[in-house]
Amino acid sequence: MSNVTIQKRGKYYQYKFEIAKVDGKRKFANKSGFKTKAEAEREGIIAYNNYINTGHDFEPCDMSYSDLLDYWLEKDCYINLKYHTIEAYSSIVKNYIKPNIGFYKISQITRSTLQEFINNIYIKKSFSKNFLNNIKKVVKGSFTYAYGNDLLKTNPSIGLKLPKYDVPPNDPAHIFTNEEINLILDRFKNNHCVYYAFLTAYCTGLRVAEVFALTWNDIDFRNKTISVNKNILKKNQKGGTKNRHISGNSTTVWYFGTCKTETSYRTIPIGDTLLNALKSYKKEQEENKINYGDTYMKHYKKSVINPYNNKTETKIINAYSEIDVALEEVDFVFVKKNGVYEGTDSCKYPFKVIHYELGIPCRFHDFRDTHATKLIESGADIKSVSKRLGHRNIDITYNIYVRVTEKIE
Repeated sequence: MSNVTIQKRGKYYQYKFEIAKVDGKRKFANKSGFKTKAEAEREGIIAYNNYINTGHDFEPCDMSYSDLLDYWLEKDCYINLKYHTIEAYSSIVKNYIKPNIGFYKISQITRSTLQEFINNIYIKKSFSKNFLNNIKKVVKGSFTYAYGNDLLKTNPSIGLKLPKYDVPPNDPAHIFTNEEINLILDRFKNNHCVYYAFLTAYCTGLRVAEVFALTWNDIDFRNKTISVNKNILKKNQKGGTKNRHISGNSTTVWYFGTCKTETSYRTIPIGDTLLNALKSYKKEQEENKINYGDTYMKHYKKSVINPYNNKTETKIINAYSEIDVALEEVDFVFVKKNGVYEGTDSCKYPFKVIHYELGIPCRFHDFRDTHATKLIESGADIKSVSKRLGHRNIDITYNIYVRVTEKIE
């Protein structure tokens, strides 16, 4: 093929062909290391055809679904999705999709192939409707990406349906009674990190990642407000163990992340009960810093680059007070007596206590639902409740209202 030039470089051959100009300058694609001229010519023709047809380094019709999933995760998900969504999708790809249909060529896969896969997962695994829907999202997302990037002539995931669930999903929300709230707070009155975190969630309706992202400069004691401007995000780094953050061989690292939605950025008023409690907690924390001295754990923020999307992230660095760190300090609200920050992991053991010792089936998010319930029961305007909770639209708040109304009736 005249478009591909074969050259000998020392003992080996290389192919070379011209690609699109950049800034008006001629550019070439080349690869060397072939032992024979025929081998270099064959690979050069394949590379040239791939470049002309798709611009990618693979043959679309021969690509396995497994390779497509990897490509989609890297080129689309890592760039556009939040960390926990990427983790969830990666787990679904690894544990359910690749073992079952990853070995097919994408050109072989039809809608019936995908529908049969979804049906079999439903029958064999008995997953919840929400989790099965997440599997469908991954399948549809990957094939929509392939179709949109001209790797397929048709999209086989169009029209994919979930099997019918005969039993309607249970509402997982648990609205705390006043007695239950008092029971929980009394149980953790000696664990002030947990006590004040629970009290804050109950009195504000903040999400768990919003509560544990709070720093003292987010709380305006004079104007009686709390500013929600970030989330806390846990990433498990590769290698090591999954021990807690304070362990020397821990793989858990905390990052500041963006809020869930644009409307999640908000400033909310707080009452005197929470205000005075947080004042008392801050005073106690200042005393702990003095008492622990050089062994008190401090936290700092460091700007790092996310290798997948090349965006700047804020990573939390820890160091004892005796160590001089040339970074901006982060003054977290909810830490242990010695300053150690465990983020949302602080609630893992307490909720086991709540479940098994106190006998209350609940989640941290139920503080948020309970807060909304109290507001709605007291006659608060739906729009005001929606704004306070940081809901994306009023429909989400209205759904809570309907549920609460049914419970009240």
